[in-house]
Amino acid sequence: METWVKIDEFVSLANLSKEKVLEMVASGELKGKQEKGEFFIDAGSSTKAVVHTGSNAVMVANQNVSVDSEFVEKTIGTILSLHEKVMSAKEETITSVKSENQFLKDALFNTQEVYEDDKKTIAILREQLKAAQEEIEFLKRKYKMMWGKVIDAKPKEGMDD
Repeated sequence: METWVKIDEFVSLANLSKEKVLEMVASGELKGKQEKGEFFIDAGSSTKAVVHTGSNAVMVANQNVSVDSEFVEKTIGTILSLHEKVMSAKEETITSVKSENQFLKDALFNTQEVYEDDKKTIAILREQLKAAQEEIEFLKRKYKMMWGKVIDAKPKEGMDD
């Protein structure tokens, strides 16, 4: 499958000079064509030409740097290992957040239940208080009828006995 890219775009992607790319097309290392006044490079052929692979090394044409294939394998292995650790940590974090959310949800439901119980207790205590106040009023009326006077809860100051 051929993927054609404009020469200017290819030059910026491959980090090569335009002259070097044209030399590579002339020597047959790269496939090139010209349409409607624009020059195109085949991206498929360019990867083979720009990155040379051998039995023991990978060499990038424009950098003159040789990298041992064992180093590349170890690097890829390290990256995959780190990726696995990151994914594992991410899953642990998600699990802990879910459990924390469940804990908070349960705590909220328990708090709501306690609140409802407290409301019921307050309603019962209000009813008891109302009944106690009614009984006190009844006893005051009864005492007044029996003795003709009402006893104040607070003794009046300045009264002589």
